[in-house]
Amino acid sequence: MFWEKHFDQFVARMRAHDLPLHLNLWNGAAFALGQTSRVTVSIPNARALRHFFPPTLNSLGHAYVEGEIEVKGRLADIIDVAARLAAHEKGEQRHSARMIRHTRKIDAEAIAYHYDVSNEFYSLWLDPNMVYSCGYFRSQEDALEAAQMQKIDHILAKLHIQPGDRLLDIGCGWGTLVMRAAEKYGAKALGITLSRNQCELAQERIAAAGLANHCEVRIEDYRDVAGKFERISSVGMFEHVGLKNLQGYFTRVRELLTDNGVAMNHGITSSDPTSAESPFGGGDFIERYVFPHGELPHIGLVLQEVSAAGLEAVDVENLRRHYVLTLNHWVERYEAASDRLRQIAGEKRWRIWRMYLAGCAHGFAHNWISIHQILVVKGGTDALPLTRNYMYEN
Repeated sequence: MFWEKHFDQFVARMRAHDLPLHLNLWNGAAFALGQTSRVTVSIPNARALRHFFPPTLNSLGHAYVEGEIEVKGRLADIIDVAARLAAHEKGEQRHSARMIRHTRKIDAEAIAYHYDVSNEFYSLWLDPNMVYSCGYFRSQEDALEAAQMQKIDHILAKLHIQPGDRLLDIGCGWGTLVMRAAEKYGAKALGITLSRNQCELAQERIAAAGLANHCEVRIEDYRDVAGKFERISSVGMFEHVGLKNLQGYFTRVRELLTDNGVAMNHGITSSDPTSAESPFGGGDFIERYVFPHGELPHIGLVLQEVSAAGLEAVDVENLRRHYVLTLNHWVERYEAASDRLRQIAGEKRWRIWRMYLAGCAHGFAHNWISIHQILVVKGGTDALPLTRNYMYEN
């Protein structure tokens, strides 16, 4: 078999890189690929060797998720070793950006696949407000819950919301931002999502907080929203729009804004200038198992499409380091709740999210991917104060 024939050569190459990995084969053979062994991989049969020729984050992740290999070690070490294995064996490879067809049906199915696992599943590793996006840390010691509320307030402060302003939150999750906008800033807030689980829980939370007259959440596609809004927020949603649809997305935002309206787009971006996938097959794994049809644009492409849509970008902030901290919190909480998460989601999905969260933490830490908040205005900057000081007054 090809893989067995070349396995000894593969081991020799990895030993030259002092990889802290120990391999146990089905026949009792064992190989240490470095002077230390922080990660142990058990390979139950010869067929499973195919995932190592060549090893990519996609092939190795697939092998783990499907139960074709077993892996032991600290989660951060597992991801680090997998990335080094892929890098040393093939070198950094970036694929051309995918141009995926996006329709209302396709997008709704993709959102349901990712978000409708169960509300309890997410509640076990997110903060108590179930905010599923990058937090905003004033210090590295901030608790996750504090960082998430600081992020919400940071966005709403940037938007310079005034009492009575109509706010649209595109991709509102479990409703925390619209509730905060109504309660603290006096906005009349509407949140939209394509996830039924998110919508139902958000509606329950709004009712329990006595905010039903001030904010609402409903299932609706951003392309179908009617009305005008002084302010629009979109957090962790435009990754699902598609590269070829970015201009149309921002055009729709402009159409929904009143004159001198302000919008904030908070989303993950590619660190590759060509908006290519993350290196070593990580993007392929996410497309296959986590976010079907997701596409990440480079910040340069985002700003180009913002301008082409008739909006003016007035502020751009990179929160990449904040997402590393956020993901580290999520990974720690996920690992602590593993027994219950397995019961809820099953072994395979538990493995998928485990590798996904830890892999993302590694990707953001190494600048494979980034995240930006982009503040835009319609009709000129007179809608906002002359300096950025107002963003930090509260």
